[in-house]
Amino acid sequence: MSEKARDGQGRWRNKTIAFRISPEENKLLEDLVRLSGLTKQDYIINRVLDRGVNVYPNPRVQKALRDTMKQLCGQLHNYKSINELPQETICVLEFIGKIYDGLCEKKRKEVING
Repeated sequence: MSEKARDGQGRWRNKTIAFRISPEENKLLEDLVRLSGLTKQDYIINRVLDRGVNVYPNPRVQKALRDTMKQLCGQLHNYKSINELPQETICVLEFIGKIYDGLCEKKRKEVING
């Protein structure tokens, strides 16, 4: 019999939780998961348990940021005011802003610590 899959702390994850979401909520969740670089399971667990989501730069995250920014730039031309933006778009923009802010903060620390 094969070894049971365990998480990072050696716990066996054998409980299943399921819930329904709208297509719009699913799109938002997929976007946030892709930008985080985490698996959907790890992203949801971190958010539900209020652990925060740490984004570690890697080529996959870089590609997700690039593709999402291109998509958002195309969408933003359709709106005359920020008040017209869908809430899902605002959530993605805020998450991207936090990612870039975190990357800039890390860079500032590297420069200061030399």
